[in-house]
Amino acid sequence: MDQATLRPMPRIGDKAPDFTANTTHGQLTLSQWQEGKWVLLFSHPADFTPVCSTELTELARREAEFAKRSCKLIGLSVDSIHSHLAWRENLKRILGVEIGYPMIADLDTKVASLYGMIHPGASETLTVRTVFVIDPKLTIRALVYYPLNVGRNVDELVRLLDALQTADAKGVACPVNWKPGDKVIVPPPKTVADVAERESHKEYERFDFYLNKKSI
Repeated sequence: MDQATLRPMPRIGDKAPDFTANTTHGQLTLSQWQEGKWVLLFSHPADFTPVCSTELTELARREAEFAKRSCKLIGLSVDSIHSHLAWRENLKRILGVEIGYPMIADLDTKVASLYGMIHPGASETLTVRTVFVIDPKLTIRALVYYPLNVGRNVDELVRLLDALQTADAKGVACPVNWKPGDKVIVPPPKTVADVAERESHKEYERFDFYLNKKSI
């Protein structure tokens, strides 16, 4: 693919590019299929490849965890529908896992180009391992990239989703290695009055005026 034809990669805070595509669940349009939920849109380099096989089946095993968080999964590669369906059946036979989420057949690379999933330095034709976390307002909230030869960490994807949803719901931030049950970060003060007001919160774990943690 001509590198000049690739669109700029969507960034955090951008509206997720809408698309209509053929999938293993039939034709779907992202904005309609989303149904007001969070979406984990992820690409893999190719069907019938070993690392991808471990990733897609692990996501399938844990799809219920994402569903509990009101998040839908949807995969993508530049393979055909026939390849997706055959691979899906093969994975069910050899690994005992049925992939329940839709897989986009992006043969014309339309969606991959919209989302900057093809990195010519890695491959001119294959999608790298991308993850886009999209919120119910179709805003891109996080991007995760892995190279062709390293599989993703599904635990981290679940943790990331938990952190984003907690931050939204509680108006807080999440520190390094945060996981549900840990203390969160109180947003930094914006005025002198905010600094003084913090002194009254005895429940805060206070390190300095700008760094305070609390339990939720």
